[in-house]
Amino acid sequence: MDILGWSLVVILFVVGMAGAIWPILPGVFAIYGAFFVYGFFFTFEPFGWVFWTVQTLILVVLVIADHAVSAWGVHRFGGSKASIIGSTIGLILGPFVIPAFGLIIGPFAGAVIGELAVGSNIEKSFKVGIGSLVGLLTSVVVKIILQAAMIVLFIIWLMSN
Repeated sequence: MDILGWSLVVILFVVGMAGAIWPILPGVFAIYGAFFVYGFFFTFEPFGWVFWTVQTLILVVLVIADHAVSAWGVHRFGGSKASIIGSTIGLILGPFVIPAFGLIIGPFAGAVIGELAVGSNIEKSFKVGIGSLVGLLTSVVVKIILQAAMIVLFIIWLMSN
């Protein structure tokens, strides 16, 4: 049972970190779920209210920041609400439509199409598309750092208790 428990924890950590890049994976929720898997298979004893408060705050910050940072990139480059919506749709559909490069092309194309739909010229639309990529890449970096921090805190917590 120990091997199964640790295997599930590690798999959830890997899925969580992959979710920082691949938006259809549960990301931070997989990492958070790994803590519960550990508790069910082994014990919840090392995890007091401080652990759960810190991890939950990181989860909330990640969920809010994920959407806010991506929208910030589009907005910072002069994008409209339509380009933010287009970028989000492109982020979700891109990897399915163009498997190898859809994660990059999808948000860019979605933002450009969204901006063109509201009557912007092609130059501004491309600028907004670049903004969607800046927001996406910034969001990915933030997710990787904070999700890695969640995992490191988990390990430190286990080692210190």
